[in-house]
Amino acid sequence: MLDKALYYALTFAESVLSVVGIRATYEQPRYEVVEQLPRNVEIRRYEPRVAVETDMAGPGDTEAFRRLFRYITGANDGGDRIAMTVPVEQGTLIAMTVPVEQGGDLRVMRFFLPAAIAKAGPPVPTDPAVRIARLPAATYAALRFSGTLDARAREQREAVLRQVLAKMARETTGPSSVLSYDPPFAIPFLRRNEIVVPVAEGR
Repeated sequence: MLDKALYYALTFAESVLSVVGIRATYEQPRYEVVEQLPRNVEIRRYEPRVAVETDMAGPGDTEAFRRLFRYITGANDGGDRIAMTVPVEQGTLIAMTVPVEQGGDLRVMRFFLPAAIAKAGPPVPTDPAVRIARLPAATYAALRFSGTLDARAREQREAVLRQVLAKMARETTGPSSVLSYDPPFAIPFLRRNEIVVPVAEGR
């Protein structure tokens, strides 16, 4: 566990670097690009991942982000400070994967945990609104784009992604998610955003 002052100094330095598109200091979930499709769509095979997640009131829910940030800065049963990773995921859980009493689909935000934390066993959140999610290996189609991440941009890129997948006869198996690799105050044209959707393996 990092010293508190060092932890916050490193976190601040990483945030400053990400403003200009430098993300090398952040750990990312591991994946392999297994196929390149038209219009720069990638088919990726992700390894199993562990994330911490919370429900969202809607896109860009800042309180959801704060709950997850509090978890990695010590709001867990070990009081551990955990390194920030990228991307931050905003997506939807299919109704069948959540308790019946939730009723319908559920929006969630996720921070992916560093591989070492995932392997050792992540500390339990102290906030009941935060939970650990263990995600199996999966295949996704991904479309990367820059600029401001708003509802219009997401809808336009998702339409492109789905058009390509339909043309290539690739079956989608769940709802889309948006992945953000940079803070909201990053320079727009240097931002890395992605729309991803799970797809069936093979053709």
